[in-house]
Amino acid sequence: MTYTHLTMNEVTMIHLYWSRDTKVSVVMDALRRSKQTIYKVYHFFETGKSPLDYCDQSRLNKARCGRKLIYLPAEQADYIKCCITKGWTPDTIIGRHERDISCSTRTLYCMFTRGEFDVSSLPMKGKRHPNDYIERRGKVSHVGRSIHTRLKDYPAYNQEFGHLEGDTIIGKQHHEAIMTLVERQSKMLITLNVHERSASNIETQTINWSKQLPKHLFKSITFDNGKEFSNWKQIANEADVDIYFSDVGAPNQRGLNENCNGLLRKDGLKKSLDLENLPDSLVQKITARRNYIPRKSLNYKTPIEVFMTYITDEQLMNLA
Repeated sequence: MTYTHLTMNEVTMIHLYWSRDTKVSVVMDALRRSKQTIYKVYHFFETGKSPLDYCDQSRLNKARCGRKLIYLPAEQADYIKCCITKGWTPDTIIGRHERDISCSTRTLYCMFTRGEFDVSSLPMKGKRHPNDYIERRGKVSHVGRSIHTRLKDYPAYNQEFGHLEGDTIIGKQHHEAIMTLVERQSKMLITLNVHERSASNIETQTINWSKQLPKHLFKSITFDNGKEFSNWKQIANEADVDIYFSDVGAPNQRGLNENCNGLLRKDGLKKSLDLENLPDSLVQKITARRNYIPRKSLNYKTPIEVFMTYITDEQLMNLA
């Protein structure tokens, strides 16, 4: 049952009835309020106070109601601050269960929003394109295999390890880039600091990277329609991997890769950064940090932990 507080007009009317010695039963019928509520206000006026005093007292009582703020012990607060430096979110801190925290996930989020912890580790927020948005930047005029044939080639695609989603992160001048690949089952993020954003360079860097891997470790790669992937046939032949392309203007078909690119942007690979001379060590450091952050979709395990469960001892020995 919903209860609404008395308004100033109602309190004034009750005061007028009280001053005329009107019976409570008449007032409750006139205002459609309970007998207990009218008696309560009558007793308040009998102490010599005014309707304004009643409203002020009500506001004061309302300010004191509700649950009191929760403050965590110092050791728990220090642990949370340590997790924040690793890039963990409140959901991950509670869900990982590495240490008991004496509050719920929702309460911890409230602590972040009221400024007790650094809010920079909270999930990113940004503007989204409308559903009918069409990408108008440079595209390949004739792409290779469509993404719609992928499920025919790999019926167990959604449950099978070894399928990658790929894209590039563009730098300040739009001529340099970092290539990103994400394995779907483990969400393991792989970055190739290709520097120059050209089809020939992407081809060379991808083939060189694939030669360092055990054979048939990865089965397919799904790219977007960027011109830098126009040499996809050579990549497919040399790396012995199937390559597919998503529909034009449909980044949601590679949603995992798009999300990971946004996380890398957040971690330091800003749009204003010049990627042409960016050190490989910095790129790998940012990537490693992201791969060691537990994720809710992985049952609060890290991508590297899940990735290693799919790697056999023989493949591990063959990793360059």
